[in-house]
Amino acid sequence: MVIPLIWLIATDRVHAAFWLLVVAGMSDLLDGYIAKNFNARTELGAYLDPIADKTLLDGIYVALALAGWLPPWLAMLVVGRDVLIVLGVVLIQRRNPVFRARPLLIGKVNTFAQLSLAACTLAHAGGVIDLGTLVTVLIGAVALTTVLSGAGYAGQAVRVLAAERAS
Repeated sequence: MVIPLIWLIATDRVHAAFWLLVVAGMSDLLDGYIAKNFNARTELGAYLDPIADKTLLDGIYVALALAGWLPPWLAMLVVGRDVLIVLGVVLIQRRNPVFRARPLLIGKVNTFAQLSLAACTLAHAGGVIDLGTLVTVLIGAVALTTVLSGAGYAGQAVRVLAAERAS
């Protein structure tokens, strides 16, 4: 749903983009529920689900920044953090193929804040409900949690590399 969402935002159909994001969120929840409760987890799904989530959020942030609904610096911060995390994991896995980044609580808080900001911005921009003040507060929350989670994942990488050097 990344491409349709970006297209809807780019063509100023943010009301429709909001509802498509709601559908995407419900689809993701259903997928997670099925995987967890019907023993349908796969290693491929474990890789693809977070990549799909980040691609969706990064695409929405860039589109909303280009449309003027979010500050460009925030979109650059969010996308930059994700690029650095992916590059870090790839570089560590070249040295240690069994390495798997552990999800951090602050990373989960950040994802929730990012998703909340995307939904509230689309709802506000699309005229669904006036959430201007909440959007402003969430911009600060997303900036803070993005920096903190990026630092947390960087710390995780440093610890892994230090342990590798020590052994």
